[in-house]
Amino acid sequence: MIEHYSEQEQAFIALLREAVQIQSHSTQEADVSRFLVRWMHKHGFRAEMDGAGNAVGTRGTGEKEIVLLGHIDTVPGDIPVRIEKNQDGKLELWGRGSVDAKGPFCTFVAAVSLLPEHVLEKAKFICVGAVEEEAPSSKGAHHAIAKYTPTYCIIGEPSGFDTVTLGYKGRLIIRAHLEKDNFHSAGSDSTAPEDMLRFFMALETWATTFNQDQRLFDSVQVALQGIQSGNDGLRQTCDAVIGFRLPPRLNPDDAMRQLEQVRLEQNLHGLRISYTGREEPYRGAKDTPLTRAFRVAMRAKGIQPQLTLKTGTADMNVVAPLWGCPILAYGPGDSTLDHTPTERLELDEYLTAILVLRDALERLV
Repeated sequence: MIEHYSEQEQAFIALLREAVQIQSHSTQEADVSRFLVRWMHKHGFRAEMDGAGNAVGTRGTGEKEIVLLGHIDTVPGDIPVRIEKNQDGKLELWGRGSVDAKGPFCTFVAAVSLLPEHVLEKAKFICVGAVEEEAPSSKGAHHAIAKYTPTYCIIGEPSGFDTVTLGYKGRLIIRAHLEKDNFHSAGSDSTAPEDMLRFFMALETWATTFNQDQRLFDSVQVALQGIQSGNDGLRQTCDAVIGFRLPPRLNPDDAMRQLEQVRLEQNLHGLRISYTGREEPYRGAKDTPLTRAFRVAMRAKGIQPQLTLKTGTADMNVVAPLWGCPILAYGPGDSTLDHTPTERLELDEYLTAILVLRDALERLV
């Protein structure tokens, strides 16, 4: 089915297919990390698994340090790996991680493997396939922070071959537990689940007031991610997980202070909450040597470049505030397919993104 592609293109498709075939849920990335290290070693990288389990490959000896940080873990969900034609007759590779985000990381290592010697003499290109990005720990990115001081950083996330992402919203998660004495169902008191829903509705009201008709990227988003209640005959309980996406104008510390005030105003004495998943929102500059290199590379291939902001989070949130270098996210794929049962990556888009990235890296140095 892929016979019409060149030998090199078929090799890059094989890289993607094998990486996607290796299951790598968060905290279970060792097999795919070893595979990627072997591939990079065979294609001119100095490659290893680092202390966190990241797959790391380096090419080049120059002074500039360019880190290409992707992630190789996935959320759960078994999607049989296969190549099929879509309704437009284009070939797509189906499988968990094809878009989010093994596809972008394979794009990284493929593009860096193509860089000529005169470029490698000017910079050091470090591809980091990070572990546990889909987990609250972001273990791989946190490990990378202390090891590298990049001149530029590219994050591997799906944006489409014609688009770079300049920022991601922050994140905060509330884990709420509510407990109260049991009472007869004919009584007038509210149940523990009803009280929890009242608390959630108060949070929604707070977010609506805070947003004041702001566009989506500049607004707080609230989601009830899970709720469970219980009753042992003596005590009623209710547990909930409530997620927040935070705009750049509201960092997690400020959000927690405001959410604590909402909790106090509800006067729910049996309610206890804790906070996890803290990620700082980040928005990068539009005009940097990095964004210019991508724009020029895209236009050279007849592509109209696009800039975007994402309402999710990525390892950009972890590393950008500390590295302080020009940073953006790039990678092939439709991000609306992330975490879905129809996750798939168009092969022509993947191969085009490799060429765009290679050109951008050459222009950057």
